[in-house]
Amino acid sequence: MRSALKSAFGPRLYITVAVAIVLGAAVGFVFPSFGASLAPIGTGFIQLIQMLIAPVVFCTIVTGIAGAGKLTSVGRIGVKALVYFELMTTVALAIGLVVMNLLKPGAGIHAKASELKLSEAAQGYVSTGQHQNWYDFILNIIPKSFVGAFTDGNVLQVLLIAVLFAVALKMLGAKGEPVVAAVGRINDAIFGIIKLIMYLAPLGAFGAMAYTTGKFGISTLVSLGSIVVLFWVVGILFCLLAFGAMARICGLRVLPVYRYFKDEILITLGTSNYEAVMPQLMRKLEGVGCPKPIVGLVVPSGYAFNGDGVCLYLGFASLYIAQAFDINLSIWQQIALLAVFMLTSKGSAGVAGAGFVILAATLSSTGAVPVVGIMLLLGIDRFLSTMRGLISLAGQMMGSLVVSVWEQQLDRPRALRIMRGHEAPLVQAPLPAAATASPAADSRQGDAAPVPAAH
Repeated sequence: MRSALKSAFGPRLYITVAVAIVLGAAVGFVFPSFGASLAPIGTGFIQLIQMLIAPVVFCTIVTGIAGAGKLTSVGRIGVKALVYFELMTTVALAIGLVVMNLLKPGAGIHAKASELKLSEAAQGYVSTGQHQNWYDFILNIIPKSFVGAFTDGNVLQVLLIAVLFAVALKMLGAKGEPVVAAVGRINDAIFGIIKLIMYLAPLGAFGAMAYTTGKFGISTLVSLGSIVVLFWVVGILFCLLAFGAMARICGLRVLPVYRYFKDEILITLGTSNYEAVMPQLMRKLEGVGCPKPIVGLVVPSGYAFNGDGVCLYLGFASLYIAQAFDINLSIWQQIALLAVFMLTSKGSAGVAGAGFVILAATLSSTGAVPVVGIMLLLGIDRFLSTMRGLISLAGQMMGSLVVSVWEQQLDRPRALRIMRGHEAPLVQAPLPAAATASPAADSRQGDAAPVPAAH
């Protein structure tokens, strides 16, 4: 019995999470009211992880940059990451527009703007969007105080502070080495907390899925089922083909990548929140050989600049609303929308309901499509947001791998062996599986020492 529990919450955690998702969906369908009342369980699990994101980002970046070589490499890594982000988000936007032009799922609805009225929730998204400027995300990177960045949980603000702090330590030379070592030990302790929290992953996935199915149910899906199914199908194909092509270019294979990160994929599927898996995502990327400075820069910045799922959604949603209102946008109008989305999508970090806020802000500013049309998608946004998160998570997985290959700092054959489970990860992943190791083995393991495979 004990060994079965260790396996269920250790190397086979993904199976336990998958079972919890199915049970949560069943409870939500059979007992809708009870399922909807379980929202605090899923929310609580997400908040437990999110409270550790800021210190994880800070410690990872400080130890990575301060322990790295020349500081010029940091700027080079940042530029390469931004090039990758811009490329993939542009591809996602373009694919969304192309698919909607070809299939036209909104044609035939014949909606009228005069017959729609913004609900209180939708009005909140519109109000937020109208007060968003293209430069806001740049100003929001600068925190009001050093501590404020951590209390507010703004990842980009923590990223800025961590980079400046790491550079200052690097300039101190030998005097800064004790501080770097202390930050490294704090990082180890934080990941120890994450290991404990990850035992609750099945419970969090169960509560979140029960809430989703209990609150929205089948009736919501039936009315707009075509757009939900289409978005999920295209999202899956995007993850397989677009990221698959990028993986091939880098000498990798995308399916082993997804296999290696199956725990994170299932947790995102259950909770509809891919930010909750950031800490273990960073550690597992280091586990396949991605250098800590690259992971520390690419992953946190990717949560703001690499919203592939949001970009694919924006192309879908804007044209769906236009088609529903019988508005025929010219190719130039669509290109103009794409250009605006390329700017506004970069400011989504830390914004609740980011996809809806960006959509509302862009439609309000362009005037090409009535902003009240977001009401056509409000009821199913929860189901669309799950796929948005999965696509963006896939983009996060690939980001550090691509930049590591670009920097010629990834042993690709070894990384593939690790992803396929043929070799132990280089760095311990923050999963409950680590608890199955003996105390003696734990005492012998260092940050860079090979550990028993968690998958």
